[in-house]
Amino acid sequence: MYMETTVARVPGWVPDEARRYLAHTALGLSLRALGRREAMHPSTVLRQVRKIETRRDDPMVDRVLDRLAELFLPEARLPTDEEIARMQAHFDPAPMPDTAKFEREALRVLRRLCEPGAVLAVAQDMEKAVVVREQAGQTERTATVDPGIVEAMALKEWLSCDAPGRISRYHVTAAGRGALNRLLAAEENRATGFAEAQAGFANPHLGEGLEAVGGAMGAASRFSVADSPLVALARRRDRDGSLFLNADQVWAGERLREDYELAQMGGVEPQDWLAFLEGSAKGRMGKADETDLPGAARGRVEDALTELGEGLADVALRCCCFLEGLERTEKRLGWSARSGKIVLRIALTRLNEYYRSQAGGVGPMIG
Repeated sequence: MYMETTVARVPGWVPDEARRYLAHTALGLSLRALGRREAMHPSTVLRQVRKIETRRDDPMVDRVLDRLAELFLPEARLPTDEEIARMQAHFDPAPMPDTAKFEREALRVLRRLCEPGAVLAVAQDMEKAVVVREQAGQTERTATVDPGIVEAMALKEWLSCDAPGRISRYHVTAAGRGALNRLLAAEENRATGFAEAQAGFANPHLGEGLEAVGGAMGAASRFSVADSPLVALARRRDRDGSLFLNADQVWAGERLREDYELAQMGGVEPQDWLAFLEGSAKGRMGKADETDLPGAARGRVEDALTELGEGLADVALRCCCFLEGLERTEKRLGWSARSGKIVLRIALTRLNEYYRSQAGGVGPMIG
């Protein structure tokens, strides 16, 4: 059937509600027919169609929907004059990205957009979009992006533009931050030999309500607390009603992860850190001079892991940096069930004391 053939031609990153919208507008399928096909009530399909239609005010969303609509046109039917005009107005010689390329580029762009003061600028007369960051009164370009990637991210609601115009400025949304969490977790899983994604971080709304958490900790969060397994433990309570992890322990884990992320910019792979813990790479990763920021971060991670020692360093590295869940860490290390959270709490307590000693005993977050 043509419907199945058309769907097979649509890239995998296209949201289901956008597919239903295009099937309704480009193929002319009725809402009832779509509802029967998708096992949904027609009113649900109608709400999705209206939602997508409303979002066409965004030029990037409008453009990608026009391009996707071409895939829904029967090959035997000639396009109308109106369709030809739309295609010419939105002509882009670059093919649509496949799922692998889209996820790879989205991970790179979302990393930059989550930096403080970062926005993505799209101009009508520019072949590429750019990510710029305002800091200390200066504007710095941190990344360039193909328009096709921007279109896809806008369609998935990972980006939002408040005032489209000749130069449209896009900001990352809560859904985009959640997507970054999932993409980072998938990348770490692949690097450490795990093919499946972590189900514990599949909810894009885990980062909601961060202001209250940050206020309780007395500082602005550098990462979404949904980024690491610490958030799950931070919400749990002991039998006496106290939080299982206090604010200082959570910040110590995030400080370790911050240095780990910076160290990765210098080409350090997860396997290198595992070898360091086993002792085969100690003394070979090397220290860096003051101008080598990734090298300096690598040195801070090495010092912190050395301070923790065997066992505590393993669980801290895997849970705080590799973003592994506690159950997976327990299996990898051969520990008994539910023992990992106790060891992790001990590790974070010692790590917090170590960071305080480095800063003269002040502040829960250093650097």
